[in-house]
Amino acid sequence: MSSAGEGLSRPLPEPVRLNVVDLAAQVLGSLPAASVPPPLRGIAKFDPRKRARLGSAPIAAQLENDKEFRELVAESVTAGWPELVASLTEGHVPPAADPVLVAAAAYLTRPPGWADMVEAARADLERSAVAAEGSEREEVVTRLREQLAAQKNAAKEETERLREQLKAARTENSDLRRRLHEARERARAAQRHSEEMAQAAEEARSAASAAGSAGEAELRRLRERLADAEKQLEASRRAAREGRSIEDARIRVLLDALQDASAGLRRELALPTMISRPADSVAAVTGERPSVRGVPARALADDDPQLLDQLLALPQVHLIIDGYNVTKAGYGTLTLADQRNRLMTGLGGLVAQTRVEVTVVFDGAELNAPVQVVAPRGVRVLFSAPGEIADDLIRQLVRAEPPGRAIAVVSSDREVAESVRRMGARPVPSGLLLRRLGRA
Repeated sequence: MSSAGEGLSRPLPEPVRLNVVDLAAQVLGSLPAASVPPPLRGIAKFDPRKRARLGSAPIAAQLENDKEFRELVAESVTAGWPELVASLTEGHVPPAADPVLVAAAAYLTRPPGWADMVEAARADLERSAVAAEGSEREEVVTRLREQLAAQKNAAKEETERLREQLKAARTENSDLRRRLHEARERARAAQRHSEEMAQAAEEARSAASAAGSAGEAELRRLRERLADAEKQLEASRRAAREGRSIEDARIRVLLDALQDASAGLRRELALPTMISRPADSVAAVTGERPSVRGVPARALADDDPQLLDQLLALPQVHLIIDGYNVTKAGYGTLTLADQRNRLMTGLGGLVAQTRVEVTVVFDGAELNAPVQVVAPRGVRVLFSAPGEIADDLIRQLVRAEPPGRAIAVVSSDREVAESVRRMGARPVPSGLLLRRLGRA
């Protein structure tokens, strides 16, 4: 703030100036737009927290030069500190009053002798600053003395520790010397033993060479006997094969007769000619009715590309597929109908190649109309029923299989994979099936 007239020879002390500007900023925000001084109208629009900080210089200048604005702020001070303003008006400064508040109130209200009051507050603030600086200096000296004493103690403790370490090092050095002497003695003894063993080995080689000649002669004799035994065995096998061929022909004729008789008996009794699978017993709904929910190597890691090929090579394996989990990973940009059709096309080729039992399960939660799905031959398509999700139907299919049957469940859903693994099935990531279908 520039130096004030009317008795002030120096600018206000910084704490007093900040207090005065803050009071004026608060009053500025409460004034009607017409009462705001033109130079401060832009500042009056600021956020209250920014008004005093960003508009400090213009507000201070306006207080110094605009008596009416200063008197508006003084009215706010009088309303807030009536006792203090009354004492200053009478020319008395309360003994316990804050010098900053006294100087701010005197500057704004301008009672008789206000300049002396501001200077007296300045002197009080300077004395307080000098006393605080002296107290801080004493605290620094005390703290440095304490740090010096602590460092001396630490140095003494470090010296004692180093002495103990030196003593321990000397003891260890003496022990190492003793061990080195013992090691040298053991090395000399080992050298002597090595020489003795080398001599014994040479003698053993000589004996082995002599024994080898006799062994080779015995080996030739045994080989001749083995050749004779193999000839006799081959002759026996030939005779056994000729005998078995007659028996095999008889058994084959008998099995053909039994098979023809069984087929005729099924036709006579109108028995079903297809053997149902365990998965056929699981309750589900087909895609032909509305309001449906679904449709019809152990050492390898779950993401190993060879895992699916190894599983498909197992006899009587049942491949259960989490339909939408696979299609959304591979054909997520297509409609659900196109996703199902594309998956069915790929699975038709897979079944034709491998002849495995395949069941595809779709979630029917969003279906409210008949679903047209053309399932290839050998592919069972199931929708989960109302109130059931596809994951639960997959677990029912796994539980329906007899213990010991090979079951592979294709799904990248971690919860499904972990649950079917606990039930004895092998989970397979969807990406492996998509890669296998692409390869086909």
